[in-house]
Amino acid sequence: MDDKRNLIAAILLSVAILLGWNFVSQKFFPTPPKPDVTTTVAGTGGATTAAPAPAADGNVPPGAINGAAPTAPATRGTAPARPVATVLAEGQRIPISNPKLKGSINLIGARIDDITLTNYRQTIKKDSPAVRLFAPAGAQGTYFAAVAWTASGVATPNAGTLWTATGSALTPTTPVTLTWTNPTGQTFRIDYSIDQDYLITAKQSLINRGAAPITASTFAYINRLGAPTDPHEKSSWTNHIGPMGVFDGKSITDWDYDDIAEAPGATVKFATTRWLGFTDKYWLAAVIPAAKETASAMMLKTGGDEYQTIFSRPNQSVAAGTVSSATSRIFAGAKETNLLSEYQDKLGITHLNKAIDWGWFEFFEKPIFQLLDWLFRMVGNFGVAIMLLTLIIRGLMFPIAQRQFHSMAQMRVMQPKMKALQERYKDDKPRQQQELMKLYKDEKINPLMGCLPVLLQIPIFYALYKVLILTIEMRHQPFILWIKDLSAPDPAHILNLFGLLPFTPPSLLSIGILALILGITMWLQFRLNPQSADPVQAQVFKIMPWMFMFIMAPFAAGLLLYWITNNCLSIAQQQWMYRKFPQLKAAPAK
Repeated sequence: MDDKRNLIAAILLSVAILLGWNFVSQKFFPTPPKPDVTTTVAGTGGATTAAPAPAADGNVPPGAINGAAPTAPATRGTAPARPVATVLAEGQRIPISNPKLKGSINLIGARIDDITLTNYRQTIKKDSPAVRLFAPAGAQGTYFAAVAWTASGVATPNAGTLWTATGSALTPTTPVTLTWTNPTGQTFRIDYSIDQDYLITAKQSLINRGAAPITASTFAYINRLGAPTDPHEKSSWTNHIGPMGVFDGKSITDWDYDDIAEAPGATVKFATTRWLGFTDKYWLAAVIPAAKETASAMMLKTGGDEYQTIFSRPNQSVAAGTVSSATSRIFAGAKETNLLSEYQDKLGITHLNKAIDWGWFEFFEKPIFQLLDWLFRMVGNFGVAIMLLTLIIRGLMFPIAQRQFHSMAQMRVMQPKMKALQERYKDDKPRQQQELMKLYKDEKINPLMGCLPVLLQIPIFYALYKVLILTIEMRHQPFILWIKDLSAPDPAHILNLFGLLPFTPPSLLSIGILALILGITMWLQFRLNPQSADPVQAQVFKIMPWMFMFIMAPFAAGLLLYWITNNCLSIAQQQWMYRKFPQLKAAPAK
C-alpha cells in the first residue's frame, strides 16, 4: 500500500512540475518560438507625422536656460504611418555608409533617421532584408537620433530647419559638415564622422558673429515612437529591454517603458550620465557625451506614444566673435560583445558593455562566451563549438565526475545491505535513518557526492542560456540539417509531422527531435546509475527523463545540444568505468 501511495505521489509531483514549468519558464526563461521576423526593429508602426514647423522664434521648445535638460522636438500627429521607403524618397538626404551599416542624414532637422544594419538579416532566409534600426518621422517605426542647441534671445536650429551640407556622403574616410546661420549672425555647425563599426561622432560648434554675447547649451537625444510590440522584445527577469544608461558610474536598468509613462510628469531625471538610450534584445541606440564631461539626463514620454532619452550640457556664455564647441557620439547598431568592450576600453565609454544584460553572474557568463566564441572562430560552426565547449567542461570536471561515479558505485554495492536495514527497521524510520548514516560512515560513502556534478552544471547551463538568448553572435547561427538557428527552439515538431500537418502544437507539446534525443540519452544515463533505495525517488528518476523532455523542448536548440552532448559523455564515461572495473556492475547481483 505504501508503494502505491509513493508511486501516486511521484506521478502527481511530476505532473505538477511539468505543468507548472510551462508558466514559470515563460516569465523567467523566455525563449523565442520562431526566428526573428521583425520587419522594423526600431519599434512599431503608429500615428505620426513629419516634423512640426519651427516656432516663430525658431527655438526648440522648451529651452534649457537654467541647466535643466531640454525636451527634444516631438513628432506628434494623427496621420497614419507610411512605408519607410516612401518617406525617405521625399527628403533631402546625405548618404551614410560603412562596412556594417547604410543609411542617410535628413538635412531637414539634421536627424540621423535612416540606419540599416547590413550584416544582419530580419529572418534566417538568405533573401531576407537587412535589419532596420532607425526610421524617419512619419514612417513605420519612427526612431532617430539628433544633436541640437537651446539659447536665450536668438533663434536656434529646430526640427524644421534646412541645413546646408558640405560633403556628398558620410563614410569612414569622408566626413560631412552641416551649417545653418540665423538672422542675427550666429552660425551653427555639425561635423559628422563615422568609424568602421557603429559609432557616429557629432562635433557641434556655435560661432557667434553677432554684436553681443549669448547664453546657449547643447544636447543630444534619441527619439522612439512606441515600445516594441513583439512579446520577445519585452523586459524579463533575465534580460532588460527598454530605456537604459549609465548614471553616476552605475548602470541603470530599473526603468521600463511603462515605468517612464507612470513616473511623475512622465519624466525621470538623472544628475550625470555617461551614456543613455534604448536597448533591444540585440540592438542599441545611445547618445554619449565626451569622456569625463558633466551632462544631466532625462528619460521621458511625450504626448502620444513617444519616448525620448536626452542628455544636455550646462549653459555657456559665448562672447561675440568666439566659438563654442562640444562633441557627442551616437551609437546605432548591434550589441557585439567584443566591440562594446573595445569602445569601453579605448574610448572611455563607461560600462558600455552593460548594454548586454549579463546580470549578477557576468563574471562567469562572459568567460563562457569568450571560450565559445573562440571555439567558433576555430571550427566555423557554433553547434560544433557548443559540443567542444561541453567536452572541455567535462574534461575539467573529470576528477569530480570520477568521485561521483565511485560514490554511486559504492552505493550500488551497498544496496543489499541498505535494503536489509530498511526491512529490519521499516517500522522505525528514525532508527532506519540512523543506521543508514552509520553504514555510510563505516563504508566511507558520501551520498551527497552524486549531486555535486549536477550542482556544478547549473551555473554552466545558466551561463550558456544567457549567452544564447543575449549575444548577437549566436543569433541565426546554424548547426546541421534542419537546425538553422541555435538561438531558437527546434523547429521540427513531431506532433505535426515536422510541419506536414498545417498547425503549430502548443508550447507544452512542441516536442522536437532534439528534445526526444535528450529524453532518450537521459533515460540511458539514469539506467546506468544505481537504483535508489527510496521507492519514491526510484519512480521519480524513471519519469524524470521524459519530464525533462517536455520541459526542455521550448528552449533554444543550442541548450538542448549542450545537454545531449553532456549526457552522451556521461554515458561514455560510465561505460568506460564499468569496463575498467566490472566488479562494480556485478556486485549487486551477488
